[in-house]
Amino acid sequence: MDHPSHTRPPPPAGPRAERHGRLPMILAFLALLLVIGFSSAFAQGRGRRGWGGESYVPPDARTAREVQSHSTETPMWTNTTGFDADTFTFTRVIYDHSRGFGRGRGAGWSTDLPDSDLNLSYRLQQMTSMRVDPNGRFLRVTDPDLQRHPFIYIVEPGSLFLHEEEILALRSYLENGGFLLLDDFWGQEQWDNAEHVINQVLPGKKFVELPLSHPLYSSVFTIQSKGQVPNVGLGMRSQYDPEKRTWEDEDDPEVHHRALFDERGRLMVLATHNTDNGDGWEREGEDGYFFRTFSEPIAYPLGINIIVYVMTH
Repeated sequence: MDHPSHTRPPPPAGPRAERHGRLPMILAFLALLLVIGFSSAFAQGRGRRGWGGESYVPPDARTAREVQSHSTETPMWTNTTGFDADTFTFTRVIYDHSRGFGRGRGAGWSTDLPDSDLNLSYRLQQMTSMRVDPNGRFLRVTDPDLQRHPFIYIVEPGSLFLHEEEILALRSYLENGGFLLLDDFWGQEQWDNAEHVINQVLPGKKFVELPLSHPLYSSVFTIQSKGQVPNVGLGMRSQYDPEKRTWEDEDDPEVHHRALFDERGRLMVLATHNTDNGDGWEREGEDGYFFRTFSEPIAYPLGINIIVYVMTH
């Protein structure tokens, strides 16, 4: 898998103060501009490298392609005209934040948009025989179009909340052949919230740890361990960290892949806990070490294997 090349010109040199007495005033003015820019980026959630959190999504947007890149821009491709219905569409779920359960924290449904969805879609098309929609999609589980998308993705389910009508709609979707992937949540508190919501959707079902002997781990790539993908900040720092820390919660550093099956053994829900595959897909072009250590060997093989297995079983 080739690492994308992103070269940037060096920043222009700043103005030189000709008289020493003007320097404090210039520095104060530049500091003010920095504070304004920092506040604006924080408020809009549209910072680039090193920034996490939710992306700004235009109110009328329906696809990931309509959202401004949150990282290093995204690839574009086309499919044969007239075969749109035969393509796989990476579909992200819109949801509201949890309401007073005392469980879970998290940024929200638009975390890592659009680069996460579009980069994974591109790699899926590049490395398998599947034809993939170049735009992606996001919708609520009550949207009638949900039934047209057999794979759906929820990011940051540590803050997930579903209304009663959404619980019923998601239950119907999963019981009638749909699949849900939960990703990017850390620690016991966030797990408790996600498990609580999914138990509302599928009462009586219990998550089980998916063994590495399961055929999902060999559907395209052979995966021999449950690797951990950190957020990009932790990941880049880990190369200099003696402990090589890649976990966000000190009390719960172990990666889990927990699954729910229906009565016939079909995989309905997979939760990748204590790992951030979304950052592995989103941030692939920002740093060579991060790409080689986390995106290429962990995030992409797992994401591609999950999709191919689900779409063929």
